[in-house]
Amino acid sequence: MHKKLFEMSTEELWQLFPIVLTGHKTYWKDWYTEEARLLHHTLPADQVIRICHIGSTAVAEIHAKPIIDILVETTKNSDFSSLTELLTQAGYLCMSKSRHRSSFNKGYTENGFADQVFHLHLRRFGDHDELYFCDYLNAYPHIAQKYEQLKLELWKQYEHDRDGYTEAKTAFISHYTRCAKAEYGNRYEMIPETAPAAR
Repeated sequence: MHKKLFEMSTEELWQLFPIVLTGHKTYWKDWYTEEARLLHHTLPADQVIRICHIGSTAVAEIHAKPIIDILVETTKNSDFSSLTELLTQAGYLCMSKSRHRSSFNKGYTENGFADQVFHLHLRRFGDHDELYFCDYLNAYPHIAQKYEQLKLELWKQYEHDRDGYTEAKTAFISHYTRCAKAEYGNRYEMIPETAPAAR
C-alpha cells in the first residue's frame, strides 16, 4: 500500500518526484491558459489582481521541468485562508504558507506525477520578480540559452534534491532579474485597470 503524500519524508518525495527536464512543448501554453481560466472562475475577482504564467515553461525554446508555474497576485487585504480553501476545492494541495506567500501544487499523486502538473504561487501584489526574469529571457534568447545550459548541467547532480537545484540557480536568476528591472523599470508595478488580468 502506498503512503499518502503527507506521510512521506522530504527524501521520499524527492525520490518519487525527481527533477526531469524536457525540451520545450508548445502545448504548455495551452495547459496554462486552461488552468488560468479555471482559476478565474474559482477565485474571487475582488481579491485577485493578476494571474500569470511564470517559470521556464513560459520561456520559448528552452528545456524545462514539465510543470506549469502560475503566479497569482492578490490584493493587499485578500484573505489567504479563504483563497486556500477555494484552491483546495479546485484540486490544489498547499505545500507551504506564510503571511504573504503560499505555494500549492496540483498533479502530484502517490504514484508519481499526473499527466498535467502545476505549481501555484499565491502572493500579495508586487511580489513578482519572476515576471521580469521571464520577460528578459524571452527578449534575449542567448541569455535563455545560458540559463538552459546551467539547468542541464545541474540536472543529474540535483535530480533528487530540489532545494539544492533551486539554490544552485539563484545567483544566475538574481543577476538577470536585476538586469531586467534596470531595463524595464516599473513595467509590473502598476495595478492593471481590469482585474484580474491574465498573462
